[in-house]
Amino acid sequence: MFFDDVGQIYEIARKLGTGVFVVPPDVEVEVPGAIVLKPEDKTVITIEQVREVMGRLSVRQTSDLFVVIRPADKLQLEAANALLKSLEEPGDKVHFILMTDSPSTLLPTILSRASVYLLRVVDDGGLHVDDKVKDVAKRLMVAKGAELVAVAEEIAKHKDGVRAYALSVVGAAIEMLYKSYYITGKSAFLARLPKFLSTYEALARNGHVKLQIVAGLG
Repeated sequence: MFFDDVGQIYEIARKLGTGVFVVPPDVEVEVPGAIVLKPEDKTVITIEQVREVMGRLSVRQTSDLFVVIRPADKLQLEAANALLKSLEEPGDKVHFILMTDSPSTLLPTILSRASVYLLRVVDDGGLHVDDKVKDVAKRLMVAKGAELVAVAEEIAKHKDGVRAYALSVVGAAIEMLYKSYYITGKSAFLARLPKFLSTYEALARNGHVKLQIVAGLG
């Protein structure tokens, strides 16, 4: 799923229990009145920090309370595991906002408990996800070996806005994998997400289109 402006994060989060928002680290995001978890020593978010926040959440909430964890990929393993139950069942008035620019580094158990939103990459070509993009995305989801190379070459040969087109295809695949997981509950769809997320990240950072697709999804 995608959003177009960081100003939308607050309104999106109000409708969620737990959301992962993929945003660049230097982009400011305002969430009024939020509890903010960030690395105390600029390296990691500790289990002690998590326990302190969970203690505050043990009191029944009468109004919306937002917990911002940024960057979420700096959670220590023990801290991330300590959060899992709260992320899965935050309560009616509690909203977790996990921000990162590297969603593929988050624990699969966190991704399975959250809706993931990616800041849409603005492209000059004005490309949108249409039926053709969805068809290529479906092929990419199941492609292996020589077929994966063939699909990557097809994407790389797109006439206009190759990178934007590649991002549209991989982004559509990510959205379909999430929807398939939530509809079926089958972990196989979730297990494939990290590779597609890391490939999307690499493409967004100007990685070579064909090589990133083949290397990232192979």
